[in-house]
Amino acid sequence: MSWSREVRAEDLMEVLFTEQPRPAPIQLPGFQNSPHTWNRRRLGLDCDEVYPDIFIGDASTVRDKQYLKEIRVTHVLNCAEGRRAGHLNVNSWYFQDADIKYMGLPLEDIPSANIEDYFQCAAHFIDCALYNGGRVFVNCMMGVSRSATIVMAFLMLRRGMGAVEAVRAVRRRRDVWPNAGFLHKLAALHNRLRLQRLQHQRCTRGSHFYLPLPYASIGAPMAQP
Repeated sequence: MSWSREVRAEDLMEVLFTEQPRPAPIQLPGFQNSPHTWNRRRLGLDCDEVYPDIFIGDASTVRDKQYLKEIRVTHVLNCAEGRRAGHLNVNSWYFQDADIKYMGLPLEDIPSANIEDYFQCAAHFIDCALYNGGRVFVNCMMGVSRSATIVMAFLMLRRGMGAVEAVRAVRRRRDVWPNAGFLHKLAALHNRLRLQRLQHQRCTRGSHFYLPLPYASIGAPMAQP
C-alpha cells in the first residue's frame, strides 16, 4: 500500500495487533549465541536492532557505555531527556569519554506530547549518523513508545516508507507500542507526505524535465551533527 491512500491511527493500531514481533527469547545484539545471554532481565540490558545500524532500547541499556561500545554505537538519541519521573537525566557530557555523539529530546510518553515537533531534527540526526558510517541507539525509558515513534518517523521521512510499512518494520523486530496520540501523529505525517508527493507529481507531470521523486530525498545529509 505504502502511499496509495491516506491512513488513520486505527490502521496503525491494527498493525501493532496483527504484526507480532519475533518470539522470545531473542539474542541481544553483540552477544554470542549462547542460552545464558538470552536472559535480558538478569543482564540488565534490553535493546534490538530494528533497522540496519539503528537500535531501540531502554534507559538502563543506554547508560551502559561499555555495552554501547561493544556494539559499536556512535550516536545516542535520548527521547526522554530530563530530570522528572519517566525521564532519563543524561547529556552529551555523559557520553563524552565513550566518543559518542548525543541528542536529547525532552518528550513525555503521553498522547498530547508534541512529538511531531522533533520528527525532522531527529531524522536528520539519525540520517547523518548512518551516512557517515555510524550506528544509532535510540532510547526512552522502556524503548517501546517515544523511541519507537521517532524511528518510525525517520523511516518515513528518510527511507520512503509509508506509516503502515514503518510501523510494521519496527514492530517485527521489537515489541514496541507507541501510545495512541503518537499513532495519530504518525498517521498525520503519512498523509502530509502523501499529499506532497501527489502535488509534486501534478506539478511535474508532462514536464520535459520530470524526474520521479526519490525516496524522500529529503536527501543526503548536509552536515554531521
